[in-house]
Parts: sequence; C-alpha cells; structure tokens
Amino acid sequence: MIQVQGLRKRYRRVKALDGLDLNVPAGAIYGFIGQNGAGKTTTIRVLATLMPPDAGKATVGGMDVLRQPDEVRRLVGYMPDFFGVYDDLKVGEYLEFYASLQGVQGTAAASLRDSLLELVDLGHKRDEYVEGLSRGMQQRLCLARALVHDPQVLLLDEPASGLDPVARVEMREILKELARMGKTILISSHILSELADLCTHIGMVASGRLVREGPVAELLWAAERPGYLLRVLREPEQAAAALETMPDVAAVRVTEDGIRFHCSGGAETAAAALATVIAAGIPVARFTELETSLEATFMQLARQEASA
Repeated sequence: MIQVQGLRKRYRRVKALDGLDLNVPAGAIYGFIGQNGAGKTTTIRVLATLMPPDAGKATVGGMDVLRQPDEVRRLVGYMPDFFGVYDDLKVGEYLEFYASLQGVQGTAAASLRDSLLELVDLGHKRDEYVEGLSRGMQQRLCLARALVHDPQVLLLDEPASGLDPVARVEMREILKELARMGKTILISSHILSELADLCTHIGMVASGRLVREGPVAELLWAAERPGYLLRVLREPEQAAAALETMPDVAAVRVTEDGIRFHCSGGAETAAAALATVIAAGIPVARFTELETSLEATFMQLARQEASA
C-alpha cells in the first residue's frame, strides 16, 4: 500500500532522510519507530504530499506523491504531531466544517458527523466546545477529522503524544477498530511498548535510514535470539559452566532468579541445553523462554547503526 525507495531530504546542513526504504502492506498497522530526529515526521510529511523529497520515490496505493498529489490526498488521512483546533466551535460544528471542505453538506454531513463521533467515542460531546475537551478527546476529534473523506490510509504522527495512560488505551482500541475496518495505518511513535501490542509490522529508523522492518514477531526474533531462564535447585555455577561448553549458547549469566542465556539455534538448541544440564546431574526447577522487548531490540539495532 505504501512503498518508499531511496528517499532523501536535507534541511540545510541536516540530513533528515538518507536513502530511506519502506514497505507498508495493505491492511497493516505499521509502527514507525525511532528517536527524535530520526526522520519519522519528515517521512510522513512526504507521504502526505506536504513536503517534496530531494530524491527518491514514494507511492501510496500506487499513486506517486510528486506526480499524483491530488490522488494521494484522496487516499490519505493525516494526523500531525502538533495540530490546531478551532476552540470557538462546538465538536459537531468542527466536523461539519471539515465535511463541507470535502463537499459534504446538509443531512449527509450530519450523518457523517454522528458516525465519526460514535467511532471515536465522542458522541456525548457533540454540543460542547472544542476548547473544553481534554487532550485525549482533542486527539480523538482530530483523528475523526482525518477520517472525514473515508481514506484508505492513515498517517498518524505521534498520536499518543502527551496522553495519559487511559487516553492511550482508548486511542489504541480505536486504531484496532479502524484496522478491522480495512484501513492501512502508519503510526510513528517512541512509546515502543505500546506499539508491540498494537502493530502488525514494525519499521525501525535511525539517522534517516531504515535499519529493520517486518512483522513484529519476525523482527524481534531476527534482531535478538530468544533468551531463556533456567532455575536449578543447586550448583548454578556448574550448570552455567555446562551451558558455556555448547557452541550455540551465548551470554550465559548467573542471576538472582536463575541462569539466563541466549540460543542461536532455536528450540532444538534450547532443548539440548536443558538436556546438558540434566545430564550433569543438576536438578532443574524451571525452564522458560524470556520475551524479547521491542525497546531492547530497538536499542540493539540503533547501537549497531551508530557503530556501522
């Protein structure tokens, strides 16, 4: 649905994008993550046809952002990281105004307004002024604004920024519902733990280049081999020494909660490691695979990019 090839953008001496490639499948919730200044916002602005790249190519739904900007805008709903609202308008009037910009008037506009407010759970706020809404409610209202023309693709730049935990959960559930409706969603964020639960795909960007992308589970597996925790009833140092003799076992550490190690050979190597400890006569109380966090994966890839 979204394809980017060799995208480059420079702000005077600052290189914002340095040959960025990106591939967002149709129907995906694609988490676009990176540190501040990595190039996330610049990429989204290029895709929204708000900023021309210096070089490279970007298409949305097969439409080129430079050659077919009007077609791209019909496909895309854009929610910036910093947005403005008309404080002197009521919530319903705000959406009716944006509906009128899309040529929707009268009863059709009212029906669209009510359906969007129901979608973002603001129906009860229709007759209240925008300035009286909380930050989270204003974010949801701006998401509704981005949906006025029923776009196939949503470009969301830090939509959870500044939200409290409850508001972030509410936003996440709305995005899941939009995905069930068939929308393709590109969402940039630095709140990595929430993206792991929300997204189907992840792209990690550093210094204007994509360092890794793919389905969430595959990316986590590829970036850092699974870790394991082995708890023994006695002689943990001897058990650790036995594990260190295995060629596919690395990073063996004895900790307070047991012996932690990584396997590069997958489940078969993990099973062999367990068998090795048992064969050494050491009783095992627990053996489990540890979850790999998105934060740990991103930090590892960012360090690799910095040292490259």
